[in-house]
Amino acid sequence: MPSDRSDRVDGLLDGYLAGGAARRGYDEAFAADGSKRRIYRKIIDRFAELDTSEVERLEKLVADEFRRQGITFTVYSDDQGTERIWPMDLFPRLIAAAEWEHLARGLSQRVVALNCFLADLYSGEAQAVADGVLPRWVVLTSKGFERNAMGIAVPHGAHCNIAGIDVVRNAEGRFQVLEDNLRNPSGISYVIENRAAMAKACSWLFYDHPVAPTDNYGRMLRSTLDSMAPGGKDAPHVVVLTPGIYNSAYFEHAFLARAMGVELVEGRDLVVDGHTVYSRTIDGLVPVDVIYRRIDDGFLDPVAFRPDSTLGVPGLLGALRAGTVTVCNAIGNGVVDDKAVYPYVPELIRYYLGEAPIVDNVDTYMMWDPEQRSDALARLDQLVAKPAAESGGYGVLIGPHATEQELEQARAAIEADPRNWIVQELVQLSTLPSFAGESFEPRHLDLRPFVLTGERTEVFPGGLTRVAMREGSLIVNSSQGGGSKDTWVLSAAPEAPEGSEGSV
Repeated sequence: MPSDRSDRVDGLLDGYLAGGAARRGYDEAFAADGSKRRIYRKIIDRFAELDTSEVERLEKLVADEFRRQGITFTVYSDDQGTERIWPMDLFPRLIAAAEWEHLARGLSQRVVALNCFLADLYSGEAQAVADGVLPRWVVLTSKGFERNAMGIAVPHGAHCNIAGIDVVRNAEGRFQVLEDNLRNPSGISYVIENRAAMAKACSWLFYDHPVAPTDNYGRMLRSTLDSMAPGGKDAPHVVVLTPGIYNSAYFEHAFLARAMGVELVEGRDLVVDGHTVYSRTIDGLVPVDVIYRRIDDGFLDPVAFRPDSTLGVPGLLGALRAGTVTVCNAIGNGVVDDKAVYPYVPELIRYYLGEAPIVDNVDTYMMWDPEQRSDALARLDQLVAKPAAESGGYGVLIGPHATEQELEQARAAIEADPRNWIVQELVQLSTLPSFAGESFEPRHLDLRPFVLTGERTEVFPGGLTRVAMREGSLIVNSSQGGGSKDTWVLSAAPEAPEGSEGSV
């Protein structure tokens, strides 16, 4: 069927589909037949009116704003310097209200189940392990399992207060969970700053779309942390604990402290006396009730963990055991960030909640199972291999993009240490138009929504959309050179719904 005028693509988007968007998997702006998805029609038409010089002008406005505020990130693999202005592509990502509601329910369900597992595990009962939901040896050999967390009571059983769950669209356009991040997930500050920059540079884009706001995250986070105060204390003293200005996420630490109206402290600003944590202030020592830490477990307390750490607070573990302070996120959460635990999460949902998972995992093969390992290694050139304890995209091998030598090295590493690897089916990440200098071209992307848990669990509307800035790349991590997009959750459909495909 020929397209009508509304499906014509002009300007910098002309030739987008000819460039192979449809062949790269599911494109979120265009259907397989080349027609515009209804939710994106007005956005596409707006961008079709722009020329290269205008897009470059708008990009410069955004970059200047980020530079003025010191919004940067770190690219560790770049020999030319690691500190960069945060890159944001102007073409936004849109998610319909009904689809977001479904995804949010699935992510809430997942985080609730993972909190149940952490509470079960660190209570000492470990009933899920005893009942065979997952093997005891997988848990005990996890680098994220922390024996020092055993027996420490956590308000509301909420071991994870801030979760960042990485999701991707598969070839059918359905969201699947790729990874869980329950230790110190980062990126929320970029979500908020992306929106602020878009609202300044491209306010005209918002006229046609009822977009859920992002400026209330500070209030949501503060409410969550307040609810974690020991004994349900009213008006608790909350602080954000940072490693300091040289940490790659320091901008975010300072941003969140300002957004909540609380102190940003380093380890040297806190002291423990009589199992109570105090903050050093110009008015003297002030008791601290809740610490939102952005420091890894091993650096939190040099008495209990690494004695060479100068970042933490001596005696903090003793205060935790005494129940006078709450650390958010709790220590020991890394056990569920372990990719070797990831394959068991659907069963943990069924075990604790008695429900089927709302959002599926990506199909995953456990390398410690001899049969699964043999099958996966035989077709590794079609799959993705991931080290169980790594994050940030490091160590990942994408089979179709690997050389024969890289494949052989990965097979040898997996055979030598199968517990510390998983292999997954390759998800051809969905694409959206991104500006590539002369025109808009398809680039792969994922999404990291943020889930907050205290007295209740809620999902912040939106999330960090990360974009692989190189053509054909599936690595979206900012630490590997990826960029971002503003993520719009629509509070209502911009037009009357059409078929299921067009309304996604």
